[in-house]
Amino acid sequence: MSARIYLEGGGDTRRAQRSCREGFRRLLESCGYKGRMPKLMACGSRTSAYDDFRADNERGSSAGYVALLVDSEAPVADINATWQHLQRRDGWQKPPGADDEQVLLMTTCMETWIAADRATLSAYYGQHLQTSALPPVVNLENRDRHDVEDGLKQATRNCSQPYAKGPKSFEVLGKLNPDTLRQHLPSFQRACSILDARL
Repeated sequence: MSARIYLEGGGDTRRAQRSCREGFRRLLESCGYKGRMPKLMACGSRTSAYDDFRADNERGSSAGYVALLVDSEAPVADINATWQHLQRRDGWQKPPGADDEQVLLMTTCMETWIAADRATLSAYYGQHLQTSALPPVVNLENRDRHDVEDGLKQATRNCSQPYAKGPKSFEVLGKLNPDTLRQHLPSFQRACSILDARL
């Protein structure tokens, strides 16, 4: 049986979608899933990812595990009540037969994962990275996504290639240390626990 994960990210071009898939693939391989990797579907917007996931669910997919991986966009009251969060924030209805373990949230956004790994950021951006501009890692998932994104931009503003969404952001994503993310990010730790059991 195969598994599929519908990803937020990648925009509308094949090149951008390829860089999105590559970044998540590298990170998931670092998590230990090499050899049992799910098929990664870069969908562009989070709404498109939800629509594609829902359509797959309605078709009665034969995949062993089908998941939706999107930004939570806001702090999550209960990280295990993922559909409740998405229904309250976005008005998204849980498809018939779906369960909370089919939603993997980047809380509050992909940049939260990136900002959590200071060692990888320092190695990637070099001596001009200003880590003091980044939000503290304590309770990082409870911070507004705009604060996290702005912190990354400020921290890298003097670097040769300041942080920006797109291929470079997925390149950094693929270099992150899963152990560091598990240490600081409960939603990431939850996602890994689910994937450990379901892949």
